Amino acid sequence: MKSKLVLALTMVLLGGELAAADGNKVVINADQGKDRISRHVYGHFSEHLGSCIYGGIWVGEDSTIPNVRGIRKDVVEALRRIKVPNVRWPGGCFADTYHWKDGIGPREKRPTIVNVHWGGVTENNHFGTHEFMDFCDQVGTEPYFCGNVGSGTVQEMAEWVEYTTFDGKSPMADLRRTNGRDKPWKISLWGVGNEVWGCGGNMRPAYYADVYRQYRSYLRNYGSNRLFRVACGASDANYDWTEVLMREAGSHMDGLSLHFYTVLNWRNKGSATDFDESGWFSILKKTLEMETLIERHSAVMDKYDPQKRVALAVDEWGTWYDVEPGTNPGFLYQQNTLRDALVAAINLNIFNNHCSRVRVANIAQMINVLQAVILTRDDKLILTPTYHVFDLYKVHHDATLLP
Repeated sequence: MKSKLVLALTMVLLGGELAAADGNKVVINADQGKDRISRHVYGHFSEHLGSCIYGGIWVGEDSTIPNVRGIRKDVVEALRRIKVPNVRWPGGCFADTYHWKDGIGPREKRPTIVNVHWGGVTENNHFGTHEFMDFCDQVGTEPYFCGNVGSGTVQEMAEWVEYTTFDGKSPMADLRRTNGRDKPWKISLWGVGNEVWGCGGNMRPAYYADVYRQYRSYLRNYGSNRLFRVACGASDANYDWTEVLMREAGSHMDGLSLHFYTVLNWRNKGSATDFDESGWFSILKKTLEMETLIERHSAVMDKYDPQKRVALAVDEWGTWYDVEPGTNPGFLYQQNTLRDALVAAINLNIFNNHCSRVRVANIAQMINVLQAVILTRDDKLILTPTYHVFDLYKVHHDATLLP
């Protein structure tokens, strides 16, 4: 009834325009929708990279910037308004160098490490599992953990699952309680490595398929918590990767990832703000390739999974330009314009239209990195044009796709 009322009002408002279009007719079958647009395609991505975490989310409890237990209040309030459904963390390339036990316990005792992928800066591990889960609780979003396959072990990731989700008595659950959290969290989304074909280990697809199956064997459901295990999928048009993974491990996964950035030339990516008409249209043309990628990867998946049980998770997407002049090249800081807003809208429309297969997606990244929805500097915050697209599109969360 509600959908029919909205459609009726829309038709009234558009009546003049429709009447003027002699002979044209628009038919929307509001009663024939069958595929649901998962809210999780409106997900975000926060990596330990540049000032996405430190300065963007985490300022520490002693900061003069208003915060709740070290987490910026203004950022939380802004993210709550767009109803963020999930946040992928801690990476990215950083995930495959991250050892989660470094980020638990008293902060002053946590080891400082080198962030080898992003600027060679040091990482004090003050923002770890408990802080991230506190952030998710404050925002009202679901966590999407990405485990370390590149330099970690099966046991390490299995213990992370146990630490966070097991309610009984065990070494990991007891360690969680020692660190101040009695009850386990509900964490469904788990990525098994990141870009293992590149920064996550330079693996070949057949090798990773076996590695994934091994990890899958030990990542267990505890109590009522049910894991949604996402295997590391292809970059861009590497359809052979999808073929091998689906053939060798498709029955063992819940999702398969896909990464695609709107980049014209990786050696000279261009400016986020200084572009002409050609630069405007070339970026929009490039981002439309997302539809072809989804269609062709989905066609491969259909061969092995015609019921579409396995989700295609586009868990890194967005624009990627040259960094702003004077900023650290490893921090990937860029500005945001109406061009980026259109890129976001185009991709979200594509995800909606392919919702029978695309059920998870994460824009890169949430704050201060790449196509961010929020930019911060000290105590200041701005909402980018991309933010406002997510605000407009939140009405589509878990909506029904109409044919």
